[in-house]
This record gives sequence, C-alpha cells and structure tokens, in this order.
Amino acid sequence: MAHMAICQQLTERINRLKQNEKIIEDSVPGLSLMYGTAPHPRAPVVYQPGIIFLFSGHKTGYLNGRVFQYSASDYLLLTVPLPFECETQATPEQPLAGMRINVDIAQLQELLIEIGEDTAFQPRPVVSGINPTPLTEDILCAAERLLDVLENPLQARVLGRQIIREILFYVLTGPSGGALIQLSSRQSHFSLIGRVLRRIETHYMESLSVDQMAAEANMSISAFHHNFKAVTSTSPLQYLKSWRLHKARMLMLHDGVKASAAAIQVGYESPSQFSREFKRYFGATPQREVEKMRSLPPLPEGEATAGRGRQERA
Repeated sequence: MAHMAICQQLTERINRLKQNEKIIEDSVPGLSLMYGTAPHPRAPVVYQPGIIFLFSGHKTGYLNGRVFQYSASDYLLLTVPLPFECETQATPEQPLAGMRINVDIAQLQELLIEIGEDTAFQPRPVVSGINPTPLTEDILCAAERLLDVLENPLQARVLGRQIIREILFYVLTGPSGGALIQLSSRQSHFSLIGRVLRRIETHYMESLSVDQMAAEANMSISAFHHNFKAVTSTSPLQYLKSWRLHKARMLMLHDGVKASAAAIQVGYESPSQFSREFKRYFGATPQREVEKMRSLPPLPEGEATAGRGRQERA
C-alpha cells in the first residue's frame, strides 16, 4: 500500500515537473521524464541504453518471441540499443508516468572501484541486453528524493547527480547488476557485442557482413553468433535488417521520403526486396504503415521511438 501511495505522489509530481522539463534536463544531464494519458497500441520502437522507471501506467515489450512487462512494480534496464515492439497502457485516471536515466559509464566505473573486492557484492552473470527487474523500496525512496530536488534548479544541479549515483548503486547491486558490470568492461563479450551494435547504429547503410562484424568483436564467427544472440535475442543479420527497416520507417514518416528512396538510403539495393521485408517485419506495406502511424495518438511526453520523434529514446 505504501509503495502505491508513493508512486501516486510521484506521478502527480512528474506531471507538474514536465512544465519545466528543459530546465531539469539542463540541470541533471541524462535524466528525462515521461508523462502521457492515452494508450498506444503495439508498435515498433528503438530504445537506447538506460534505466526506465514507471510509477504509473503499464508497458508490454515484444522481442523476437519474448514478452516482458514493466510497470510501477518493475524497472527496465537496457544496456544495448534494441529494436523491438512496445505497447503502452495509460488513461487520464491512470497515466503513464516515469523517468529515464542514462547510464554514465564513468560514474559506473567509479562505483565499481569504490565497491572493490567487498564480499557482500556478489552479482550474478547477466547476458541479455534488456532486463525487467523488480523495483525495490530503496530505489523508490531515492527516486522520490530525486524528484524532490528537481523542484529547485540549484538543488537539482548540485544534488541530482549524487542521487542518480545512489540509484545506479542499487541497480548495480540488484538482480540485473551483472549486466551493468559487463557494460563497464571493455573486454567482456557483452561490451564487444556492444561495440558491434554501435557500428551498426552508425554504419547501417553500408554492406556489413557477419565476417566483418565478428572481426570487429575479435571473435570467431561461431562465438560471435552465440554471444550476439545472447545479448540481443536475435541474429546479427536480423538485427541489422531490423535496424535498417526502423530507420527507413522514420525517414518515410517524418521526412516524407518515398519508400524506394528510403530503401536506398538505408542500404537496400532492391526496392522490391525492401518492400517485401518491410511488410514481413511490420505487417503492412510501407505506405499503409506510415498511414497507420500518422493516425495513432501521440506517445507520452518525454518518450520517442524510431518511428515517432526526432530522437530514438524512451
């Protein structure tokens, strides 16, 4: 009961704080707030790495046959950029309200150095790039204090980063902390796969072979396939294809680019192949998909996707 009462207070506070969101983002870099009162049907998204907390509302994610949910009882830890599908449940009576924190690698490494070899810290190995995790009272209380200081720009600037550090500590020492440890190590399999994902993110229009990607990760092809699927729940070529399709969808939806031109811009040589794969992935032709997305209600404020919004974050 106390948990839900605090979440209700935080929901009301986020609604109020959204009016000064630009000041908040300037005072506490890496923090953004989400608020919306309308549901959003299942649609493709690309979430960038970070920690997402919801204090009201509900989300369901779909990733290659895997279904996961997060709400006021859970937070979502994302350690690699992943294209998947997401459904949002929100109403005026129970809005979607939450916040997103980017993971500062330098801050994470500082925490790990300070923890040192303490035997009380025994994180379990985690290889998946997306991890719904139960929201603890420690994190909820820290989130409450963070939203408290956001009311005052000076307090936000001076104290905000320290409270985020505290939240990061609780996530690091929680059930999914192993994923953060992998993220902080440059030579872990997780980090090496992350390097390949960043290359795909910036060079998706180029002809990238599995051999090239495996070499980028300094792995054999078989080891690369195994580790890539463990992190992303999909194969390297399927991930590259989904990234290209998401990008093409954004070009058509926001820039008015025709399907044939979007296909070429994201690396397809054949517009007909692009149309076939687009329909297979999104369940509709490029034109129908764009028409459908334009007819949908807007996403909650503070949230954007590869299909709606200038930035790809959530």
